[in-house]
Amino acid sequence: MATERESMEYDVVVVGAGPAGLSAAIRFKQAANAADKEMSVCVLEKGSEVGAHILSGACFEPIALVEIFPDWKIRGAPLNVPVIDDNFLFLTEKRAIKMPTPPQMHGDNNYIISMASLCRWLGEQAEALGVEIYPGFAAAEILYDEDGSVRGVATGDMGIGKDGQQTANYQPGMELIAKQTIFAEGCRGSLTQELFERFDLRKDADPQTYGIGVKEIWEVKPENHKAGKLIHTIGWPLDTETYGGTAVYHMENNQVAIMFVVGLDYKNPWLSPFEELQRFKTHPSMRSLLEGGRRLAYGARALSEGGFQSIPKFTFPGGVLAGDNAGFLDVPKIKGAHNAMKSGILAAEAIFEHLSAEKTEKEVTAYTDKVKASWIWKDLYKARNIRPGFHWGIWAGLFIAGLETALFGRTPWTIRIRADHEALKNKNAYPKIDYPKPDGVLTFDRLSSLVLANVNHEENQCCHLVLRDEKKAIDVNFKHYASPETRYCPAGVYEILGEEEGKPYLQINGQNCLHCKTCDIKDPTQNIKWTVPEGGGGPNYPNM
Repeated sequence: MATERESMEYDVVVVGAGPAGLSAAIRFKQAANAADKEMSVCVLEKGSEVGAHILSGACFEPIALVEIFPDWKIRGAPLNVPVIDDNFLFLTEKRAIKMPTPPQMHGDNNYIISMASLCRWLGEQAEALGVEIYPGFAAAEILYDEDGSVRGVATGDMGIGKDGQQTANYQPGMELIAKQTIFAEGCRGSLTQELFERFDLRKDADPQTYGIGVKEIWEVKPENHKAGKLIHTIGWPLDTETYGGTAVYHMENNQVAIMFVVGLDYKNPWLSPFEELQRFKTHPSMRSLLEGGRRLAYGARALSEGGFQSIPKFTFPGGVLAGDNAGFLDVPKIKGAHNAMKSGILAAEAIFEHLSAEKTEKEVTAYTDKVKASWIWKDLYKARNIRPGFHWGIWAGLFIAGLETALFGRTPWTIRIRADHEALKNKNAYPKIDYPKPDGVLTFDRLSSLVLANVNHEENQCCHLVLRDEKKAIDVNFKHYASPETRYCPAGVYEILGEEEGKPYLQINGQNCLHCKTCDIKDPTQNIKWTVPEGGGGPNYPNM
């Protein structure tokens, strides 16, 4: 028998306590308070606390932060390390060749930060304004009115066992009803995928294309550290047909962040982004940096890289999309947080004006106008051909990037994009990559890395990773692609067992999941569906 759910009503419900969601909540409450209006805002966060699931490079441009908090320095925002030196390197296996830094990548007036720490700080500022934040509660269901518009979301039930039955710890989800719902779930939001289909939001957009970022933080010897130093690399260990590169950021306290990104439009089914990061650390320039240091943290996340031509319609009756959820990452800048925050600010302003005017229409179309009039639209339009240009390999990509930059994006064409899962080739098209075994000092395996990500899921719950057709795992993925999910997953979630007995089957270790969504993106037949587990599960990043 179904248990009746309790409900709470708000003017605005925000799904996701990342930079976009928190900026939206803050700006809406600021506007309401300034107008002396009693208007309520609630933020739902699936992580155990604000910042627990936040991972970014992160070289941060504070332009949007200044808009909501011009006095952020006095308030103590955790921006402590200004960029003082930026470098762009092309790597061969043994050499690091210095190249001119592309103008978009210059670190002037930027800061090397922990995005997780910034989000925690933003959460504190939001609560001080009267925003209600509920960490540990995953938005698992979209609620609709009789007219088909979004009326809010429901959190997932807690205490449902692996057998699908209620356990002694069962708690029904709660309905959060809103006049407008802001979906700021981050990259490849699971509820947003439903919105795309229900409201046909991708009708006029190219498919979104993605990258996976695998990150480690190291504490290095003081003589190897230079706070504020910024290094970007391309080239080795990736081959010339695979898009990707690395950001190496010298943070405070002798810490160095290494973010290795691989475009998920890669073709070789034997490629493993996690193993490529491990190989990268063996480069002479990296070995000398990390030697004598120790690894402190590990994590991974997907990035929306499609840019301008992949942006969906981001308004619909009852709600809007904001942040990486809508695909506002600026790939040439290798930055997205400033755009995410700005989109949240613009969404809040449009919704506040809409509700204050007591408009009867349920779709806040003014938000679209505000985004198109902002720097988000201008910057993404100028950069629209740079990431797609790398679909033809690194040399074509560099040529196109140089041309587009020189002409300020005024070229008379727009390169079209195809979905990442369509790019993977048959296992016989490439030789198997023989990755070296980890040494436990400089290079590591996935399972020991997960310890540093503080991954935890309630053990007795239904697996949140669902196969639409279980047969395809063997009949298609195993036979034609050598089970690429066992390599592109950075957490060891997927394993092929029984192969020696001639009866291979796919085992899913859902408890390892880092919530990066790569499997949902890259599976060649789109057979894997990522759904939200119980709230509070997943990684617990301290400073990623």
